[in-house]
Amino acid sequence: MARRYVCVLALVPLLLLGIATVSRSEGPQDKAHREALRIPSLFTEEERVKLKEALKGAIQIPTVSFGPDDFNTTALAEFGKYIYKAFPKVFSATFIQHEVVGGYSHLFTVRGSNPRLQPYMLMAHFDVVPAPTEGWEVPPFSGMERDGFIHGRGTLDNKNSVMAILQALELLLIRNYVPRRSFFIALGHDEEVSGEHGAQKISALLQARGIQLAFIVDEGGFILDGFIPNIKKPFAQIAVSEKGSINLKLQVNMAPGHSSAPPKETSIGILAAAVSRLEQTPLPNMFGDGPLKTTLELLANEFPFPTSFILNNIWLFRPIVKRFLERSYITSAQIRTTTALTMFNAGVKVNVIPPVAQATINFRIHPAQTVQEVLELVKNIVADDRVQFHVLSAFDPLPISPSDDQALGYQLLRQTIQSVFPEISIVTPGTCIGNTDSRHYTNLSKGIYRFNPVYLQPQGFSSIHGINEKISVTAYETQVKFIFELIQNADSDQMPMPHVHEL
Repeated sequence: MARRYVCVLALVPLLLLGIATVSRSEGPQDKAHREALRIPSLFTEEERVKLKEALKGAIQIPTVSFGPDDFNTTALAEFGKYIYKAFPKVFSATFIQHEVVGGYSHLFTVRGSNPRLQPYMLMAHFDVVPAPTEGWEVPPFSGMERDGFIHGRGTLDNKNSVMAILQALELLLIRNYVPRRSFFIALGHDEEVSGEHGAQKISALLQARGIQLAFIVDEGGFILDGFIPNIKKPFAQIAVSEKGSINLKLQVNMAPGHSSAPPKETSIGILAAAVSRLEQTPLPNMFGDGPLKTTLELLANEFPFPTSFILNNIWLFRPIVKRFLERSYITSAQIRTTTALTMFNAGVKVNVIPPVAQATINFRIHPAQTVQEVLELVKNIVADDRVQFHVLSAFDPLPISPSDDQALGYQLLRQTIQSVFPEISIVTPGTCIGNTDSRHYTNLSKGIYRFNPVYLQPQGFSSIHGINEKISVTAYETQVKFIFELIQNADSDQMPMPHVHEL
């Protein structure tokens, strides 16, 4: 979630970016030599202190996005200066080009030594949603460390990823790392309010340069712990798609009047009834379309009997599974388009019948549906011609990226997960129920993956856009380690071997 940045640096030659899609395979001796040169993800105590202090400093900069054109521009500019000082190697390396795009977003081009390898992109955003101080254990922009946790807005969404990407690259450069495969780092400043000035402009810039990416990694998935009842074992979920969205304003207009002689129905009453019908009528359960069915099949044997038997035979027990998934608000969001009333405005004075009532509803669209289909369903549920519909913004769900054995990005993420988190035996595809900047890059790659290498429990999920957002120091160090290894894993020109889960 970031802002506007003006492109200030020169066009990078296409050959140096390595946009060719054909690569020659390396022989056994080449592979052995490359593995011998691999840099272990072992950090000194001094480096560990520096990396956590760098994150704490980033949290203290209130890079808040209030609305599509309402940003804390002072903080955004300060953040740009901050990362310049925090990561001197990144900004001084001769094979790394830095550009400011849209005013405040940052694009890094890391040129690899092998132009035959198609480049990839790591993404994150450094803007955050507002954080009123009420209810927080510590001030939300304090970056305070307490009880092994770093507290503050952005520790999970998404300054942790911004800082971890740059920190991992900085540590690699300190160790004289030179990449074989070129890659980009795109850091947006207005993701929380649509990414129009940040990610969208970076994407347009790369398209104008003719860039095509092997894969993209953004925020979205996590190592999920405790989200599904009866599963005690955490598992990693890589989001291979994300929901679409509609922001819909409902409006009722009526003649104003004196409250002493009210009409039978008021604008507020009519609109409240319409909104109530929408809340009481969930949109269709779409289980069976999308990645969730694959997820449950991969997790089937982690459940006790008889659930394990049911999930191993979804073809037979699909109606039961559909009802089961509706019991939790988290899993329910995976199987349908969700309806969330987020704003309601009406009334001008206590004794005046209000002439206008307005409500804004946010729909997150299931990958099996479209904007148009959802709008038709909503109009049929409201079923009142007095209610006007105004679409404020809308976009369809993103295509589902491949997750098979030939999907380079997915397999690299899987390989790195199994290296950094050896206790995680199951990696599944999933759907991101939120929206990310990656939706602006669909013209650059068919392999868009959303994954944060962080354990997430339901309480932590509630803190994202809520209160008491925090990340453990150990979790953040592990996130840096993950990216440190992922960058090196991506240097291979061979497909990682798929992991076989031993039952």
